[in-house]
Amino acid sequence: MKPIYKRVLIKLSGEALGENGKGFCAETIEKVASEVVDLAVSGLEVALVIGGGNIWRGREGAMVQMDRATADYMGMLATVLNALAVQDAIERLGVGRAPDGGDVQCRVQTAIEMRQIAEPYIRRRAVRHLEKGRIVIFACGTGSPFFTTDTTAALRAAEIGAEALLLAKNTDYIYTADPRKDPDAKPIEEIGYVEVIDRGLTVMDNSALTLCMDNHIPILVFGLKGEKNIMRVACGEKIGTIVR
Repeated sequence: MKPIYKRVLIKLSGEALGENGKGFCAETIEKVASEVVDLAVSGLEVALVIGGGNIWRGREGAMVQMDRATADYMGMLATVLNALAVQDAIERLGVGRAPDGGDVQCRVQTAIEMRQIAEPYIRRRAVRHLEKGRIVIFACGTGSPFFTTDTTAALRAAEIGAEALLLAKNTDYIYTADPRKDPDAKPIEEIGYVEVIDRGLTVMDNSALTLCMDNHIPILVFGLKGEKNIMRVACGEKIGTIVR
């Protein structure tokens, strides 16, 4: 299989990396890292944004009357833990697999500076890493509270010139309703940005959808758990839902 894109951004939910949505699942992290390495080896330029919901969600703090900004900053720090875990797995699995016989390299960039463990986010540097075949993981969201990692994914995709945003979720499609609550919910194969907003479908927050719409970035929504699904979507196979 050969990817149909030159550069993509993959958005992973933090819950997808955990056991029942919490903590870390080593098997899932290895699976994700293996597929990302395969994409990089195939010549695709790959960036990632990973949520932190397996460790902490800002809205959880709001529920116990924590200051919302403080809760969101805690969520940003959670994304760094996930980014470092995935980075480690990518570099272990990428030893000797680069096209030149070297190792696949991965860089974590954070919107909040923590230079001892990651680079600060600099758009030009991120693009240069991608051009050199390095995988880049963007952590700490936008660096500001009140913004989700969905919005971060859309923003970074636009900034680096990604041709598509691959949204890996625990569900295999966007549905007309929540299939866990409505047995008549139907999967949707293709839908427009505005229709997603108008129908109130749970895909990404409206800020993220608007950013993708304004920058003509298609959103490919698919299930993470399927065999080689990330590679299949990047190669143009029609699985899941496309929003465009």
